[in-house]
Amino acid sequence: MYDIIIVGGGHAGCEATLVSARKGYKTLLITGNIKNIADMPCNPSIGGSAKGIVVREIDALGGEMGENADKSHLQIKMLNSKKGPGVRSLRCQADKTIYPENMLKTLKSYKNVTILEDLAKELIVKNKKVNGIITENGEKIESKIVILTTGTYLNADILVGHNKEKGGPHGEKPSLFLSKSLEKNNIKLIRLKTGTPPRVLKTTVNYEQMEEEKGDNTLLTFSNFYKPSYKIKEQISCYLTYTNLKTHEIILNNLDKCALYSGLIKGIGPRYCPSIEDKIVKFRDKERHQIFIEPERKNGKEVYVSGFSTTMPPKIQEELIHTMKGLEKAKITKYGYAIEYDAIDPTQLQITLESKIIENLYTAGQINGTSGYEEAAAQGLIAAINATLKLENKEPLILKRNEAYIGVLIDDLVNKGITEPYRLLTSRAEFRLLLRHDNADLRLTEIGRKVGLINDKKYKIFKNRKQKIERLTTYLKETFVVPNQINDKLKLLKLKEINSKISLEELLKRPEITIRDIEKIMGEKIDKRAGEKVEIEIKYKGYIDKTKKEIEKMLKLENKKIPKDINYNKVKNIATEARQKLEKVRPLTIGQATRISGVNPADISMLLIYLKKEYSNE
Repeated sequence: MYDIIIVGGGHAGCEATLVSARKGYKTLLITGNIKNIADMPCNPSIGGSAKGIVVREIDALGGEMGENADKSHLQIKMLNSKKGPGVRSLRCQADKTIYPENMLKTLKSYKNVTILEDLAKELIVKNKKVNGIITENGEKIESKIVILTTGTYLNADILVGHNKEKGGPHGEKPSLFLSKSLEKNNIKLIRLKTGTPPRVLKTTVNYEQMEEEKGDNTLLTFSNFYKPSYKIKEQISCYLTYTNLKTHEIILNNLDKCALYSGLIKGIGPRYCPSIEDKIVKFRDKERHQIFIEPERKNGKEVYVSGFSTTMPPKIQEELIHTMKGLEKAKITKYGYAIEYDAIDPTQLQITLESKIIENLYTAGQINGTSGYEEAAAQGLIAAINATLKLENKEPLILKRNEAYIGVLIDDLVNKGITEPYRLLTSRAEFRLLLRHDNADLRLTEIGRKVGLINDKKYKIFKNRKQKIERLTTYLKETFVVPNQINDKLKLLKLKEINSKISLEELLKRPEITIRDIEKIMGEKIDKRAGEKVEIEIKYKGYIDKTKKEIEKMLKLENKKIPKDINYNKVKNIATEARQKLEKVRPLTIGQATRISGVNPADISMLLIYLKKEYSNE
């Protein structure tokens, strides 16, 4: 008898397993192939726009992805560094061998974790409550909680050209029976699709014909608790090339031969990571599209053709690759393919990621309709946190939209549902100025500590960083300078001189002055990370204060609870669609109800009137 069974060893499954293990629960991780734990079958990177912030949030809550990425990356850089702080994000090229090896080593370090190579065939459900699983080998395994993190393996098909066959990533055996068990228990499934591009032999690539993309010239980490140990000059470069009119012509002339446009694919693919065929058809006015050549391993023989996901037949894939600069003689080592798989309708989930239909069943990752390793890892972390809190009879962890991108992700899934694989974007977060990469630890580490995932060592590091920020903030606020003290230094730095006594805080508010200028002017060393955080808070104070006022309005609606026993059929004068959506989602608060698609302000007004009339004495 296990406390928790996790089905699937991808990024969601790994984070979920580690939460359970770190909190002392007897844990079983079941996976089809132990060699594929924490695998990266699609792109060889961690982070990216919005996603990099999610990785920092995972780290702040006590998860593993950030620290593992720091230990195993080949290159790292800050995206959008010249734009506003609300859209800056880290992205690294991860080593596809080292990252999973490190994760497996971490999993094996916990004595309360058992890893079983098998596939889940059926859920054991009694009185709408899960009690364990039955494996494809016929083993019956009981547990108090089951967390499904099956990724793209659920009833999966691999598609290339006109060929379609059962298989998961790398041609692994898919999970063929679990879907039937879910449907038998009234869980609605949807069909989704994702894809991957070809890999090519790196010695056959002419890099001189491409634009070099180096890592940043400064030490960077996802984790707040890990000191960087890599050498900046030893980072491995990526390279940029482009499609051209010849590439596009071949695609348009052969659409009937690819799985996507021949009608073979039924699942819906990701809007924000489309195949190259989709890009050319939908954006015919564009003469070229960016294609990145990215390393997969430090000493690997293959490189990844990022941005060139395709379902064209192998022969045409070769023609297409050879049309691009630097790839004229490239030898394909692995052809691109699409994968179709089953996912659940995420509106069937509670905001805790527990099923509304089967008690003690949680789901996380691509089974919930998301795309990306980062979104998956975040869900695995939250699902397991809430599963353990339930075992402890404690209140669940529900991150609000103003607290974390993870909160935005889960709120969107549960309230809005999906029509395609969901990808986090900065534009999805209305409070993104507060959900920055530089303050993830300040937002979430105390929460990670409270749920039992931040140990004493990590907590001490966090407290020290917090103290540095507080001391620097006080120093800038309380330190005043006069013209004859700093004007010569300002002139030397080609900055505007001051005319009267001024605090360093006011000086830093000037658009042209940075925290590094303050450092030079005062001749004092300022901690880099504390300086970054404080500078943003000072320079964007007006915008931040305005955002906080908007949050106050939102929180008033979040604090208006909706009784669990409410009968929406008794609420008068609301639209039929709104009534159906409210009944399906069963929101916990008015704030949550406002974010359900199909529920309009007029419906919310009627709901508020009903609640005031029927529940005013509660």
